[in-house]
Amino acid sequence: MTDTSDIRPAEGETQAPRPSRLHRLMRYIPLVAPVLLWAVPCWVLLFTGQHWPLPVTLVGTTLFALGLVGMPLAMVRGHGRRQQDGAAIVGDTLLGTSWVLFTWSVLLGVLLRLALTVAGAGASQDRARIVTWAVLAVSAVLLAWGCAEARRVPRVRRLDVRLPRLGAGLDGLRVVLITDTHYGPLDRARWSARVCETVNALEADLVCHTGDIADGTAERRRAQALPLGTVRATRARVYVTGNHEYYSEAQGWVDLMDELGWEPLRNRHLLLERGGDTLVVAGVDDVTAESSGLAGHRAHLAGALHGADPDLPVLLLAHQPKFVDRAAADGIDLQLSGHTHGGQIWPFHHLVRIDQPAVAGLSRHGARTLLYTSRGTGFWGPPFRIFAPSEITLLVLRSPHQATSA
Repeated sequence: MTDTSDIRPAEGETQAPRPSRLHRLMRYIPLVAPVLLWAVPCWVLLFTGQHWPLPVTLVGTTLFALGLVGMPLAMVRGHGRRQQDGAAIVGDTLLGTSWVLFTWSVLLGVLLRLALTVAGAGASQDRARIVTWAVLAVSAVLLAWGCAEARRVPRVRRLDVRLPRLGAGLDGLRVVLITDTHYGPLDRARWSARVCETVNALEADLVCHTGDIADGTAERRRAQALPLGTVRATRARVYVTGNHEYYSEAQGWVDLMDELGWEPLRNRHLLLERGGDTLVVAGVDDVTAESSGLAGHRAHLAGALHGADPDLPVLLLAHQPKFVDRAAADGIDLQLSGHTHGGQIWPFHHLVRIDQPAVAGLSRHGARTLLYTSRGTGFWGPPFRIFAPSEITLLVLRSPHQATSA
């Protein structure tokens, strides 16, 4: 992408920036997407040769029409100015359901129909009806399983991360990462407490939360977030803002995390010392912070590292993986991020890749910088996780100078 930030119009000339064709098309996605999500499965399941009895066709079409109308209405009432949690639950559930139906209507509508045709299985009507029942069965199973996956306490994912500049005294440092808890319309206070119990069982030296604590203000979601105050770490608990904080009074979340004993790393750092060696633990606001208009909020890596010895290894917290471009340019050793949810509902991860350099796991960027992208601890919106399991991550930092048992 070409950087046009330094281009200036000729003297005396005023030019309004012209939106690209892609940006112009993006404006229509909120209008087109709901129609596609409901119309495509309706067509595939009811009108591609099944010849259902008229009552079945009418009832099925009516259900899809209600979904098409009801989903955006519920989303607006739930996530708009009214913030009605009941409506949000309905809208989010319909969104997830429509995505799954759309995906498997397209896949099975093409692949299964082709396989049945090649195999010569039955008449055209029979093949069409087999596709319908297969799509409905697969979707039902995936939605039930995805709901259970979304609401379970995440599994712990453990990995060793070797940092060439890490001193021997810090070898075996245990870092626990949680992120994207997204406390929201569904009351998950008990789930939150169980997550914190799991974190405490890992006996971490450093616990990190890389943002998107909740959907809603700190006052509104306080009860669900309070268990975070029970999290234990031998050295520090640190937090940075995510983009969702900037949809709901970010400063309130910063203040609440501070009240709960977490260290908000808002473009600043702290030093973690052990065995005569030191690790710089830095954090930046989310990349959307500046556009939020909230005074003093922006992603400022130079500010986060101000005063730190450049010869020391740096662990950076940044909500979005795409901040790694700036991190790599500054020679950061390890960046921890969330934001992607691993796609949350397959195959959405393919769309996430358009915006982010990594979707999940450990990746290398530049000569020195490692990025770990968590799939997230909670879920956003649709209460489903399909082929993108949530996680609590235990990263054991390893020094090349010494290997000890964690």
